[in-house]
Amino acid sequence: MHATIKESATAQSGAAQYGCCRLCGAPLATTFVNLGMTPLCESFLAAGETDKMEAYFPLHALVCGECFLVQLREYVQPVNIFSEYAYFSSFSTSWVEHARRYCEMAVARFGLGSTSQVFEIASNDGYLLQHFLPLGVPVLGIEPAANVAEAARRKNIPTLVEFFGLRLARRLVSEGQRADLIIGNNVLAQVPDLNDFAAGMAHLLAPEGVITLEFPHLERLIVENQFDTIYHEHFSYFSLLTIDRLAQRHQLRIFDVEQISTHGGSLRVYLCRADATHTRSASVNALLSHEREIGFEDIASYARFAAKVHRTKRQLLSFLIGCKEKGAKICGYGAPGKGNTLLNYCGIGMDFLECTVDRNPYKHGRVTPGMHVPIYPVSTIDELRPDYLLILPWNLKREIVEQMRHVSSWGCKMVVPIPDVEVIDPREFAT
Repeated sequence: MHATIKESATAQSGAAQYGCCRLCGAPLATTFVNLGMTPLCESFLAAGETDKMEAYFPLHALVCGECFLVQLREYVQPVNIFSEYAYFSSFSTSWVEHARRYCEMAVARFGLGSTSQVFEIASNDGYLLQHFLPLGVPVLGIEPAANVAEAARRKNIPTLVEFFGLRLARRLVSEGQRADLIIGNNVLAQVPDLNDFAAGMAHLLAPEGVITLEFPHLERLIVENQFDTIYHEHFSYFSLLTIDRLAQRHQLRIFDVEQISTHGGSLRVYLCRADATHTRSASVNALLSHEREIGFEDIASYARFAAKVHRTKRQLLSFLIGCKEKGAKICGYGAPGKGNTLLNYCGIGMDFLECTVDRNPYKHGRVTPGMHVPIYPVSTIDELRPDYLLILPWNLKREIVEQMRHVSSWGCKMVVPIPDVEVIDPREFAT
């Protein structure tokens, strides 16, 4: 009896410490992985700011024992993260092409035309909505980052600079607008109030309208050890089971799901109103059953992930130390959010990297948060001629190898850190 009381008190203490689930409200007490203290992953500093105090927050992912949503606590409100943002989607050619193919598919599958209305939430710089314009489909972007929204407007894409939720949805409906298609690509993870967001989508949706959401699949994160996709700008990490629970809470239902390759392995989930006529695909039940079989409704399955993460950190550091001991010159490629999680968790700074490079001019002349690795244009690689390129946006490794294949002329190799250290000779890599 005393042991039971003690265990119960410990669980209650943990729940009090970690707060409540943002989906179902249950107490949080189980660690998924603790990556220590890190700054916000997109908080790039100007070169002259490196001697100032930098804000760090716990990067401690938890899992709900009731609905099994993996999540971070909300240490920083979205307005302080996304009002000005350093990420511009259009700098990835493969991502823009992915968006183009999606738009053509959506028009054909759902019969969209000149009388339809498409909304994209977190529309960024218009990387996706631009492809609807030549197809004659009216669009509206919703993007909270004013600097990014301005880039979309320059492409003639009407864009509201606002955060999406039930309040905005009610305003749009009061103005006579309804959505035939709502698109949310890699935004759901960035929403701390999931229920308000889902309620807004449900309110804005036309009776036979469709919502498509794309997000990295939790299964791929676990199986492929993608711990660097965990950062403060991502509040939640989803399985189809958790999306199904979210949908049901707001009179929505999943009628189709696709497994796609973007961002290391994602899901594209199709939702409609609970009373809409869209037929449910067999792939939905198949994936829900698969997730149950692999333990996504067993809290013990989640607790095993941390050991894999610790092993990868040791492996990567051992490799980099060995290279530096031999006098090798190492540069990074890319300055993505996931890269900053990796650099900070592993403690990789200028003692390992000469610099990192990025195609986004917004980041040039700045330094990475926490580790303060300087960010230069991609052309810097040809000047420094490193022995190794550490690919930080590993999900784009094929695109990057193709772009940078010429570095093999001086013997440079590429290093992919996730899921395990992989050394690539660009001369031998088939894209």
